[in-house]
Amino acid sequence: MPERKPRRWVRRLWLTAAVLLLVVAGLWVGNSSVLWGTGEGRPSLLAHRGIAQTFPLDGVQADTCTATRIHPPDHGHVENTIVSMRAAFDAGADMVEFDVQVTSDGQLAVFHDPILECRTDGSGRVADHTLAELRRLDLGYGYTADNGATYPLRGRAVGLMPTAPEVIAAFPDRELLIDLKNDDPADGAKLADHLATLPASRLATISVYGGDDSVQAVRSRLPQIRATSKAIMKDCLIDYLAAGWTGHVPDSCRHTELHLPQRYGRYLWGWPDLFVDRMREADTRVILVAGDGDWSEGFDQPEDLTTAPSGWSGWLWTNRTDVIAPLTR
Repeated sequence: MPERKPRRWVRRLWLTAAVLLLVVAGLWVGNSSVLWGTGEGRPSLLAHRGIAQTFPLDGVQADTCTATRIHPPDHGHVENTIVSMRAAFDAGADMVEFDVQVTSDGQLAVFHDPILECRTDGSGRVADHTLAELRRLDLGYGYTADNGATYPLRGRAVGLMPTAPEVIAAFPDRELLIDLKNDDPADGAKLADHLATLPASRLATISVYGGDDSVQAVRSRLPQIRATSKAIMKDCLIDYLAAGWTGHVPDSCRHTELHLPQRYGRYLWGWPDLFVDRMREADTRVILVAGDGDWSEGFDQPEDLTTAPSGWSGWLWTNRTDVIAPLTR
């Protein structure tokens, strides 16, 4: 009798291990991108600020003036101008992202930095200037690749700061992503005021992202719009990690966007292709951002594409559509 007890425990351990193995195998089979994902598509391209000047990311902090450390320019475009956005679409972009801030006279100016000194020949905060004052600036004034020895973009973007309504009107049949740069509900409300004047068919081609409060102001006014923020993405991903193993996509993940750094995707059920398929069925875009997602790192050079999942059919974030589009078509 004493000798049977250990054998009984051994059998129980083996049975428990077998059950666990079956559960793990079932989860793998049910969430296998290899078995169920479509894959082998082509990525859609999100052109960040149109076609932009890129810069090395080493040592970049939140207050770094990136215009003074660009790579030697091989194109003459200045970000966030209609010219650079049109060039991105012409090169093959499927959507263009641009930045929006509210001016002192209540206009929706398209510009990235909160202050003007880094990129332009102006000074002070964008929010403290009228649109007319901002229109007079040279948007390429501060760009240099050689520590200030030369400024190759000076004079190329004088008077080219657009407004959000002008960008929307310039590309009437194209997908646009608007980044609210200031997390202020008043900014979100101002943008929503304009978006509310657009027909439903046009509104369906426009997405909004930014800080939690500013985006919530847009969603409160226009719940039908595709919008995202850190809080929205966090809620979606936590809910999906809890329930996604069943194949269910939670409501928090529907009709939105997920801007995912490539290194984190591997932890999601069905990554990469099945996850993209599930989100697409839920009317949600999966936009892959290069690296850790810091400082708008994009898939900008041919070698960057080697780090994306093979056959990726979601979206890619890029600052150089002109370089990447020919390689993905």
